[in-house]
Amino acid sequence: MTPESNTKFIFSEMDTGQMNRIKVINDPSDLVTVLRAVDTDVKREIFKKVSTDWRTMQEIVKEYGEEGRDCLIFFEKMKLVETKWQSVDSAPEKAYHSYYMSVHINTTCPVVEISDVLSAAIMNEKDFKSLEKKIMNMVGEEGMFGGDVAKNLDISGTMLRSLVKRSTVLEYRGQRIERIKE
Repeated sequence: MTPESNTKFIFSEMDTGQMNRIKVINDPSDLVTVLRAVDTDVKREIFKKVSTDWRTMQEIVKEYGEEGRDCLIFFEKMKLVETKWQSVDSAPEKAYHSYYMSVHINTTCPVVEISDVLSAAIMNEKDFKSLEKKIMNMVGEEGMFGGDVAKNLDISGTMLRSLVKRSTVLEYRGQRIERIKE
C-alpha cells in the first residue's frame, strides 16, 4: 500500500542501509493521523514493533489479541505501514512494517483551525462514530462535495478534513468525500 499521492517525502539513508522515509505534514489535518496512531499504549507498542522489523498479523494477534489486529488494520488504512507477503510455515502471510521513520511538521494555521484538528483527534469514540455515520449517510455510494458536507453539518472545512482523516471508512478524492471501497 502506498501513502497518499499528495504526501511529500524526504529520503535519507539510515545506519541499517534502509531508506528513512519522513512524512512531511503541511496540512494541519494530517496531524490527526499521527496523533491517532499513538493514542493508546497498545498502538504505541505495536507501532514501535513494526518500526523496527516486519511483523505478521499472527505475531501481533498472539501478543496483543484482537486489539492488535485492529491496530494493524488501522495503520494500514491510515497508510502508516507498508505490507509484503512472506512465507510462514509454508503458507503466505501478510507482514507489516512502518512506512515512515520520522515526521516533519511544517505548518502554520490560525488557532481556530488547530483547535478543530485537535478536537477531531481527541474526540471520544462515541461522538466520532456518530458524526462519521452522518457523513457516511450524506455521501452515500456516489460521494459528495466536501464543502456541501461541511455546510450541512455546520462545521468548518478543517474540522471535516480532520474527521475524514481519522475515519477508516471515508476518504477525500479531490474535493469529494467518498466511502473507502475495499
